[in-house]
Amino acid sequence: MSMAVAAAPARSTSAPLPLAGLRVLDLTQVMAGPYCSMLLGDMGADVLKIEPPGTGDQTRKSMGFRMKGSDSPGFLALNRNKRSVTLNLKTEGGRRVFYELVRTADIVLENSRPGVSKKLGIDYATLREINPRIVYASISGFGQTGPWSQRPGFDLIAQAMSGVMSGTGYPGQEPVKCGVSVGDMGAGLFATYGILSAIIGRQATGEGQYVDTSLFEAAFALSIWETTELWATGKSPQPLGSANRMSAPYQAFPASDGYFVVGAANQKLWLLFCEAIERPDLATDLRYAENIDRVANRLQLVEDLKPVFAGRTVAEWVERFLAAGVPAGPINDFRQAAESDHVHARNMVLDIEHPAEGSIKALGFPVKLSGTPQQVRFPPPLLGQHTRDLVDELGMADEYEKLEAEGAFTR
Repeated sequence: MSMAVAAAPARSTSAPLPLAGLRVLDLTQVMAGPYCSMLLGDMGADVLKIEPPGTGDQTRKSMGFRMKGSDSPGFLALNRNKRSVTLNLKTEGGRRVFYELVRTADIVLENSRPGVSKKLGIDYATLREINPRIVYASISGFGQTGPWSQRPGFDLIAQAMSGVMSGTGYPGQEPVKCGVSVGDMGAGLFATYGILSAIIGRQATGEGQYVDTSLFEAAFALSIWETTELWATGKSPQPLGSANRMSAPYQAFPASDGYFVVGAANQKLWLLFCEAIERPDLATDLRYAENIDRVANRLQLVEDLKPVFAGRTVAEWVERFLAAGVPAGPINDFRQAAESDHVHARNMVLDIEHPAEGSIKALGFPVKLSGTPQQVRFPPPLLGQHTRDLVDELGMADEYEKLEAEGAFTR
Protein backbone atom coordinates (compact mmCIF):
# COMPACT_ATOMS: atom_id res chain seq x y z
CA MET A 1 0.00 0.00 0.00
CA SER A 2 1.60 3.27 -1.06
CA MET A 3 1.60 6.44 0.94
CA ALA A 4 3.11 9.86 0.50
CA VAL A 5 4.46 11.61 3.56
CA ALA A 6 6.05 15.02 3.66
CA ALA A 7 9.84 14.79 3.75
CA ALA A 8 11.29 14.72 7.26
CA PRO A 9 14.27 16.91 8.11
CA ALA A 10 15.95 14.11 10.07
CA ARG A 11 18.44 11.90 8.28
CA SER A 12 17.27 8.59 6.87
CA THR A 13 18.35 5.45 8.67
CA SER A 14 17.91 1.73 8.46
CA ALA A 15 17.99 1.37 12.24
CA PRO A 16 14.74 0.09 13.77
CA LEU A 17 12.45 2.52 15.58
CA PRO A 18 12.82 2.47 19.39
CA LEU A 19 9.70 0.37 20.07
CA ALA A 20 10.11 -2.02 17.14
CA GLY A 21 9.52 -5.56 18.37
CA LEU A 22 6.87 -4.58 20.92
CA ARG A 23 3.32 -5.70 20.14
CA VAL A 24 0.33 -3.74 21.47
CA LEU A 25 -3.21 -5.11 21.63
CA ASP A 26 -5.33 -1.97 21.59
CA LEU A 27 -8.91 -2.50 22.79
CA THR A 28 -9.61 1.20 23.22
CA GLN A 29 -11.98 3.54 21.44
CA VAL A 30 -12.57 7.27 20.95
CA MET A 31 -9.66 9.47 22.08
CA ALA A 32 -7.44 8.83 25.14
CA GLY A 33 -6.61 5.18 24.42
CA PRO A 34 -6.23 5.54 20.65
CA TYR A 35 -3.96 8.54 21.21
CA CYS A 36 -1.77 6.45 23.52
CA SER A 37 -1.56 3.53 21.09
CA MET A 38 -0.85 5.88 18.18
CA LEU A 39 2.11 7.34 20.08
CA LEU A 40 3.40 3.81 20.66
CA GLY A 41 2.85 2.96 16.99
CA ASP A 42 4.63 6.11 15.86
CA MET A 43 7.68 4.92 17.79
CA GLY A 44 7.65 1.56 16.02
CA ALA A 45 5.38 -0.70 18.10
CA ASP A 46 3.21 -3.20 16.23
CA VAL A 47 -0.24 -1.93 17.25
CA LEU A 48 -3.17 -4.27 16.61
CA LYS A 49 -6.42 -2.37 16.98
CA ILE A 50 -8.97 -4.93 18.23
CA GLU A 51 -12.41 -3.66 17.20
CA PRO A 52 -15.98 -4.89 17.62
CA PRO A 53 -17.23 -6.39 14.33
CA GLY A 54 -19.70 -4.31 12.34
CA THR A 55 -19.28 -1.05 14.21
CA GLY A 56 -15.62 -0.85 15.15
CA ASP A 57 -14.28 2.04 17.16
CA GLN A 58 -17.31 4.25 17.75
CA THR A 59 -15.28 7.27 16.61
CA ARG A 60 -15.39 5.88 13.06
CA LYS A 61 -18.94 7.24 12.82
CA SER A 62 -19.19 9.74 15.66
CA MET A 63 -18.25 13.15 14.25
CA GLY A 64 -20.72 15.48 12.60
CA PHE A 65 -18.81 15.74 9.33
CA ARG A 66 -17.19 13.22 7.01
CA MET A 67 -14.44 12.80 4.50
CA LYS A 68 -14.84 10.77 1.28
CA GLY A 69 -15.04 7.34 2.91
CA SER A 70 -17.03 5.98 5.83
CA ASP A 71 -14.65 6.89 8.64
CA SER A 72 -14.72 10.23 10.44
CA PRO A 73 -11.82 12.71 10.48
CA GLY A 74 -11.53 12.09 14.23
CA PHE A 75 -10.86 8.41 13.68
CA LEU A 76 -8.37 9.13 10.92
CA ALA A 77 -6.52 11.59 13.16
CA LEU A 78 -5.94 9.10 15.99
CA ASN A 79 -5.30 5.76 14.32
CA ARG A 80 -2.32 5.81 12.00
CA ASN A 81 0.41 3.18 12.40
CA LYS A 82 -2.09 0.50 13.46
CA ARG A 83 -3.59 -2.64 11.96
CA SER A 84 -7.28 -3.37 12.47
CA VAL A 85 -8.56 -6.76 13.64
CA THR A 86 -12.27 -7.39 14.24
CA LEU A 87 -13.00 -9.80 17.10
CA ASN A 88 -16.27 -10.53 18.88
CA LEU A 89 -14.92 -10.97 22.41
CA LYS A 90 -18.34 -12.11 23.62
CA THR A 91 -17.87 -15.37 21.73
CA GLU A 92 -15.63 -18.27 22.70
CA GLY A 93 -13.95 -18.23 19.29
CA GLY A 94 -13.24 -14.51 19.48
CA ARG A 95 -11.69 -14.86 22.92
CA ARG A 96 -9.62 -17.84 21.78
CA VAL A 97 -8.08 -15.81 18.97
CA PHE A 98 -7.50 -12.94 21.40
CA TYR A 99 -5.78 -15.22 23.92
CA GLU A 100 -3.47 -16.44 21.17
CA LEU A 101 -2.66 -12.83 20.37
CA VAL A 102 -1.92 -12.21 24.07
CA ARG A 103 0.78 -14.90 23.94
CA THR A 104 2.55 -12.84 21.28
CA ALA A 105 1.98 -9.41 22.87
CA ASP A 106 3.82 -7.11 25.24
CA ILE A 107 1.10 -4.57 25.99
CA VAL A 108 -2.69 -4.64 26.33
CA LEU A 109 -4.52 -1.33 26.43
CA GLU A 110 -8.22 -0.97 27.30
CA ASN A 111 -10.63 1.81 28.28
CA SER A 112 -13.83 0.08 29.31
CA ARG A 113 -15.67 1.04 32.47
CA PRO A 114 -14.06 -0.74 35.45
CA GLY A 115 -15.33 -4.32 35.67
CA VAL A 116 -16.24 -4.79 32.00
CA SER A 117 -12.98 -6.46 31.00
CA LYS A 118 -13.35 -8.97 33.85
CA LYS A 119 -16.85 -9.90 32.65
CA LEU A 120 -15.44 -10.52 29.18
CA GLY A 121 -12.58 -12.62 30.55
CA ILE A 122 -9.89 -10.28 29.25
CA ASP A 123 -8.85 -8.59 32.50
CA TYR A 124 -5.26 -8.39 33.76
CA ALA A 125 -5.60 -11.28 36.19
CA THR A 126 -6.73 -13.55 33.37
CA LEU A 127 -4.20 -12.42 30.80
CA ARG A 128 -1.16 -12.56 33.05
CA GLU A 129 -1.83 -16.27 33.51
CA ILE A 130 -1.44 -16.58 29.76
CA ASN A 131 1.53 -14.20 29.50
CA PRO A 132 3.21 -13.09 32.76
CA ARG A 133 5.26 -10.51 30.84
CA ILE A 134 2.19 -8.60 29.71
CA VAL A 135 1.93 -4.92 30.62
CA TYR A 136 -1.79 -4.19 30.96
CA ALA A 137 -2.98 -0.57 30.94
CA SER A 138 -6.48 0.67 31.75
CA ILE A 139 -7.70 4.18 30.99
CA SER A 140 -11.03 5.11 32.55
CA GLY A 141 -12.94 8.20 33.55
CA PHE A 142 -11.95 8.15 37.22
CA GLY A 143 -9.64 5.17 37.78
CA GLN A 144 -10.26 1.60 38.88
CA THR A 145 -10.85 2.44 42.56
CA GLY A 146 -12.51 5.17 44.59
CA PRO A 147 -16.11 6.31 45.01
CA TRP A 148 -16.31 7.80 41.51
CA SER A 149 -14.81 4.80 39.69
CA GLN A 150 -18.10 3.59 38.21
CA ARG A 151 -19.09 6.97 36.81
CA PRO A 152 -18.97 7.33 33.03
CA GLY A 153 -16.02 9.43 31.96
CA PHE A 154 -15.76 12.09 29.28
CA ASP A 155 -13.26 14.90 28.92
CA LEU A 156 -15.94 17.46 29.77
CA ILE A 157 -16.78 15.66 33.03
CA ALA A 158 -13.11 15.26 33.94
CA GLN A 159 -12.46 18.97 33.38
CA ALA A 160 -15.49 19.89 35.47
CA MET A 161 -14.86 17.59 38.43
CA SER A 162 -11.07 18.07 38.56
CA GLY A 163 -11.34 21.83 39.03
CA VAL A 164 -10.01 22.72 35.59
CA MET A 165 -13.25 24.38 34.46
CA SER A 166 -13.47 26.43 37.66
CA GLY A 167 -10.22 28.16 36.73
CA THR A 168 -10.91 28.58 33.01
CA GLY A 169 -12.66 31.52 31.34
CA TYR A 170 -13.40 34.97 32.74
CA PRO A 171 -14.54 35.98 36.23
CA GLY A 172 -18.28 36.13 36.73
CA GLN A 173 -19.13 34.45 33.41
CA GLU A 174 -20.52 31.00 32.65
CA PRO A 175 -18.17 28.00 33.05
CA VAL A 176 -15.78 27.38 30.17
CA LYS A 177 -13.85 24.20 29.41
CA CYS A 178 -10.37 24.20 27.97
CA GLY A 179 -10.73 24.09 24.18
CA VAL A 180 -8.18 21.27 23.90
CA SER A 181 -9.21 17.95 25.46
CA VAL A 182 -6.72 18.02 28.32
CA GLY A 183 -8.36 15.10 30.17
CA ASP A 184 -8.37 12.79 27.17
CA MET A 185 -5.02 13.81 25.72
CA GLY A 186 -3.41 13.96 29.15
CA ALA A 187 -4.66 10.47 30.01
CA GLY A 188 -3.23 9.16 26.74
CA LEU A 189 0.14 10.74 27.51
CA PHE A 190 0.21 9.51 31.11
CA ALA A 191 -0.76 6.01 29.98
CA THR A 192 2.14 6.04 27.50
CA TYR A 193 4.48 7.14 30.28
CA GLY A 194 3.21 4.38 32.59
CA ILE A 195 3.38 1.69 29.92
CA LEU A 196 6.94 2.48 28.90
CA SER A 197 8.02 2.67 32.54
CA ALA A 198 6.56 -0.80 33.11
CA ILE A 199 8.28 -2.11 29.98
CA ILE A 200 11.63 -0.83 31.26
CA GLY A 201 10.92 -2.31 34.70
CA ARG A 202 10.14 -5.65 33.07
CA GLN A 203 13.74 -5.88 31.93
CA ALA A 204 14.78 -6.31 35.57
CA THR A 205 11.90 -8.44 36.88
CA GLY A 206 10.88 -10.42 33.81
CA GLU A 207 7.24 -9.68 34.63
CA GLY A 208 4.73 -7.13 33.47
CA GLN A 209 2.37 -5.15 35.68
CA TYR A 210 -0.91 -3.29 35.75
CA VAL A 211 -1.08 0.40 34.77
CA ASP A 212 -4.11 2.40 35.92
CA THR A 213 -4.77 6.01 34.88
CA SER A 214 -7.80 8.17 34.19
CA LEU A 215 -9.11 11.31 32.54
CA PHE A 216 -9.85 12.83 35.94
CA GLU A 217 -6.34 12.25 37.27
CA ALA A 218 -4.78 13.56 34.08
CA ALA A 219 -6.73 16.82 34.25
CA PHE A 220 -6.07 17.13 37.99
CA ALA A 221 -2.35 16.33 37.62
CA LEU A 222 -1.98 18.97 34.91
CA SER A 223 -3.36 21.52 37.39
CA ILE A 224 -0.05 21.48 39.26
CA TRP A 225 0.38 25.26 38.97
CA GLU A 226 -3.17 26.03 40.12
CA THR A 227 -3.06 23.81 43.20
CA THR A 228 -0.03 25.72 44.49
CA GLU A 229 -2.25 28.79 44.80
CA LEU A 230 -4.88 26.75 46.64
CA TRP A 231 -2.42 25.46 49.23
CA ALA A 232 -0.48 28.73 49.56
CA THR A 233 -3.54 30.97 50.07
CA GLY A 234 -6.28 28.59 51.17
CA LYS A 235 -8.45 29.89 48.33
CA SER A 236 -9.40 28.03 45.15
CA PRO A 237 -7.97 29.70 42.02
CA GLN A 238 -10.51 31.69 40.04
CA PRO A 239 -10.65 32.20 36.25
CA LEU A 240 -8.37 34.91 34.90
CA GLY A 241 -9.05 34.83 31.18
CA SER A 242 -5.70 34.71 29.41
CA ALA A 243 -3.72 36.00 32.41
CA ASN A 244 -1.19 34.00 34.45
CA ARG A 245 -1.57 33.29 38.16
CA MET A 246 2.07 33.85 38.99
CA SER A 247 3.27 36.59 36.61
CA ALA A 248 2.16 39.92 35.19
CA PRO A 249 1.93 41.21 32.56
CA TYR A 250 1.50 37.78 30.97
CA GLN A 251 -1.68 37.68 28.90
CA ALA A 252 -3.52 38.84 25.78
CA PHE A 253 -3.92 42.53 25.04
CA PRO A 254 -5.91 44.36 22.34
CA ALA A 255 -3.92 46.19 19.68
CA SER A 256 -5.47 48.47 17.08
CA ASP A 257 -6.43 45.55 14.79
CA GLY A 258 -6.77 42.52 17.08
CA TYR A 259 -5.24 40.73 20.03
CA PHE A 260 -1.71 39.57 20.75
CA VAL A 261 0.02 37.96 23.75
CA VAL A 262 3.07 39.14 25.63
CA GLY A 263 4.84 37.63 28.61
CA ALA A 264 7.04 39.68 30.93
CA ALA A 265 7.47 36.78 33.34
CA ASN A 266 10.42 38.07 35.36
CA GLN A 267 11.97 41.35 36.48
CA LYS A 268 14.45 41.57 33.61
CA LEU A 269 11.67 41.10 31.06
CA TRP A 270 9.50 43.65 32.86
CA LEU A 271 12.15 46.33 32.51
CA LEU A 272 12.68 45.47 28.84
CA PHE A 273 8.89 45.53 28.42
CA CYS A 274 8.69 49.06 29.82
CA GLU A 275 11.47 50.20 27.46
CA ALA A 276 9.71 48.63 24.46
CA ILE A 277 6.44 50.44 25.15
CA GLU A 278 8.33 53.67 25.97
CA ARG A 279 6.86 53.89 29.46
CA PRO A 280 9.80 54.17 31.89
CA ASP A 281 7.41 55.61 34.47
CA LEU A 282 5.81 52.18 34.91
CA ALA A 283 9.18 50.67 35.80
CA THR A 284 9.45 53.04 38.76
CA ASP A 285 5.78 52.87 39.80
CA LEU A 286 5.68 51.27 43.27
CA ARG A 287 2.46 49.44 42.38
CA TYR A 288 4.45 47.51 39.80
CA ALA A 289 7.89 47.43 41.40
CA GLU A 290 8.19 43.65 41.73
CA ASN A 291 6.31 40.73 40.17
CA ILE A 292 4.36 40.16 43.39
CA ASP A 293 3.16 43.78 43.19
CA ARG A 294 2.22 43.47 39.54
CA VAL A 295 0.24 40.28 40.21
CA ALA A 296 -1.58 41.97 43.11
CA ASN A 297 -2.37 45.00 40.94
CA ARG A 298 -2.92 43.15 37.66
CA LEU A 299 -6.30 44.72 36.85
CA GLN A 300 -4.96 48.26 37.23
CA LEU A 301 -1.86 47.36 35.23
CA VAL A 302 -4.04 46.10 32.39
CA GLU A 303 -6.02 49.33 32.38
CA ASP A 304 -2.80 51.34 32.26
CA LEU A 305 -1.52 49.31 29.32
CA LYS A 306 -4.62 49.18 27.13
CA PRO A 307 -4.33 52.78 25.84
CA VAL A 308 -0.68 52.17 25.01
CA PHE A 309 -1.38 49.08 22.93
CA ALA A 310 -4.31 50.67 21.09
CA GLY A 311 -1.88 52.84 19.12
CA ARG A 312 -0.21 50.08 17.09
CA THR A 313 -1.15 46.92 15.20
CA VAL A 314 -0.59 43.36 16.38
CA ALA A 315 2.29 42.91 13.94
CA GLU A 316 3.95 46.11 15.10
CA TRP A 317 3.76 45.19 18.77
CA VAL A 318 4.97 41.65 18.24
CA GLU A 319 7.92 42.88 16.16
CA ARG A 320 8.78 45.53 18.72
CA PHE A 321 8.67 43.14 21.69
CA LEU A 322 10.66 40.43 19.95
CA ALA A 323 13.32 42.99 18.96
CA ALA A 324 13.54 43.96 22.65
CA GLY A 325 13.88 40.34 23.74
CA VAL A 326 10.40 40.10 25.28
CA PRO A 327 8.34 36.96 24.40
CA ALA A 328 5.28 37.92 22.33
CA GLY A 329 3.16 36.53 19.53
CA PRO A 330 -0.06 36.89 17.56
CA ILE A 331 -3.10 34.77 18.41
CA ASN A 332 -3.32 32.41 15.46
CA ASP A 333 -6.36 30.36 14.60
CA PHE A 334 -5.78 26.71 13.70
CA ARG A 335 -5.60 27.46 9.97
CA GLN A 336 -2.98 30.14 10.50
CA ALA A 337 -0.96 27.83 12.74
CA ALA A 338 -1.23 24.87 10.35
CA GLU A 339 -0.22 26.97 7.34
CA SER A 340 2.62 28.81 9.07
CA ASP A 341 6.20 28.60 7.84
CA HIS A 342 7.28 27.27 11.23
CA VAL A 343 4.85 24.33 11.16
CA HIS A 344 6.07 23.55 7.65
CA ALA A 345 9.72 23.76 8.72
CA ARG A 346 9.02 21.47 11.69
CA ASN A 347 7.17 18.98 9.48
CA MET A 348 4.10 19.14 11.72
CA VAL A 349 1.54 18.54 8.97
CA LEU A 350 1.76 15.29 7.01
CA ASP A 351 0.03 14.18 3.82
CA ILE A 352 -0.90 10.50 4.10
CA GLU A 353 -2.31 8.28 1.36
CA HIS A 354 -5.40 6.40 2.58
CA PRO A 355 -7.08 3.54 0.68
CA ALA A 356 -10.55 5.12 0.87
CA GLU A 357 -9.87 8.82 1.40
CA GLY A 358 -7.00 9.44 -0.97
CA SER A 359 -4.59 12.01 0.43
CA ILE A 360 -5.43 13.18 3.97
CA LYS A 361 -3.70 15.65 6.23
CA ALA A 362 -2.59 14.71 9.74
CA LEU A 363 -0.57 16.29 12.50
CA GLY A 364 3.08 15.30 12.43
CA PHE A 365 5.34 13.93 15.13
CA PRO A 366 5.79 16.37 18.03
CA VAL A 367 9.00 14.64 19.17
CA LYS A 368 11.84 14.36 16.68
CA LEU A 369 14.36 11.51 16.90
CA SER A 370 17.65 12.17 15.12
CA GLY A 371 18.80 8.58 14.80
CA THR A 372 15.50 6.84 14.08
CA PRO A 373 13.07 9.40 12.65
CA GLN A 374 9.44 8.31 12.84
CA GLN A 375 7.39 7.55 9.78
CA VAL A 376 3.84 6.69 8.83
CA ARG A 377 4.13 2.95 8.28
CA PHE A 378 0.36 2.35 8.07
CA PRO A 379 -2.45 4.79 7.28
CA PRO A 380 -5.51 4.65 9.57
CA PRO A 381 -6.88 1.15 8.89
CA LEU A 382 -10.20 0.16 7.42
CA LEU A 383 -12.38 -1.82 9.82
CA GLY A 384 -11.07 -5.38 10.05
CA GLN A 385 -8.58 -4.77 7.27
CA HIS A 386 -5.93 -7.03 8.81
CA THR A 387 -8.04 -9.70 10.52
CA ARG A 388 -7.24 -12.51 8.10
CA ASP A 389 -3.54 -11.60 8.05
CA LEU A 390 -3.30 -11.79 11.85
CA VAL A 391 -5.15 -15.08 12.04
CA ASP A 392 -2.70 -16.45 9.51
CA GLU A 393 0.24 -15.05 11.51
CA LEU A 394 -1.03 -16.95 14.56
CA GLY A 395 -0.93 -20.21 12.63
CA MET A 396 -4.73 -20.49 12.73
CA ALA A 397 -5.38 -20.21 8.99
CA ASP A 398 -6.98 -23.64 8.85
CA GLU A 399 -9.48 -22.61 11.51
CA TYR A 400 -10.53 -19.30 9.97
CA GLU A 401 -13.73 -20.49 8.32
CA LYS A 402 -14.78 -22.39 11.45
CA LEU A 403 -14.10 -19.38 13.66
CA GLU A 404 -15.97 -17.14 11.23
CA ALA A 405 -18.98 -19.48 11.29
CA GLU A 406 -18.93 -19.37 15.10
CA GLY A 407 -19.15 -15.56 15.03
CA ALA A 408 -15.59 -14.80 16.12
CA PHE A 409 -15.31 -12.00 13.54
CA THR A 410 -18.94 -10.94 13.21
CA ARG A 411 -21.66 -9.50 15.41
